[in-house]
Amino acid sequence: MADWNPSLYLRFEDERTRPARDLLGRVPLDGVTHAVDIGCGPGNSTELLAERWPDADILGIDTSDAMLADARKRLPSARFEKGDALHWHAVRAPDLIFANAVMQWVSGHAALLPRLLAQAPPGGVLAVQMPDNLEEPSHRLMRETALLGPWAPKFGEGGRLRERILPGEDYYNLFAGQASLIDIWRTTYFHVLDDAAAIVSWVRATGLRSYLDLLDESEQPQFLEDYTARIAQAYPPRSDGKVVLAFPRIFIVAKK
Repeated sequence: MADWNPSLYLRFEDERTRPARDLLGRVPLDGVTHAVDIGCGPGNSTELLAERWPDADILGIDTSDAMLADARKRLPSARFEKGDALHWHAVRAPDLIFANAVMQWVSGHAALLPRLLAQAPPGGVLAVQMPDNLEEPSHRLMRETALLGPWAPKFGEGGRLRERILPGEDYYNLFAGQASLIDIWRTTYFHVLDDAAAIVSWVRATGLRSYLDLLDESEQPQFLEDYTARIAQAYPPRSDGKVVLAFPRIFIVAKK
């Protein structure tokens, strides 16, 4: 898979950082000595941790060299290392393990989450946020475009390019008996964007890239044209000409 594009990802930085800020707002910790941001991306979420606990030792983990390079420029006071969530192990027990918009990419993340909390000391916290939008038109139409075009054989099932999100009750079961506090909620953000092309630009930095990576360069323009046409029908302009992108997300805070 091609590396992530930090510039494209940060085109909607405010909207992408807001869920991380909302997640952090529910972390029940006053003092933090050591925090780890798994899937730190270009450092926008890591920066929030540094702002709240300026004296903490903060480590960011990501699989993308491009994202890590941007994160190091953005936050030179923190440490950043290449690694993936599934195989990461704490060298030093972190007071906070923060995972914003990454676990939806991790196969078998339901088994991983309790293992991550187990690496925290008593009183430590695991805080997770994941997009829960696979059934939204933005993502349903990716699958539709993939399966109805001449490129369909390249996609197989088409909808299995990202890990499916469980119901909140199932995430509760993962931590029951291990956590002293479990806080789970689901929020839908309504992002006001300029037009259908802006929605395509948004998802091209994340979910859509998995589809485009399976195509030849010669196939990508037609795929994008077909997908954009479907998006334009699913997200009609509102009274002021803008479009509204509904974006559900699930949040989990577990305290050991």
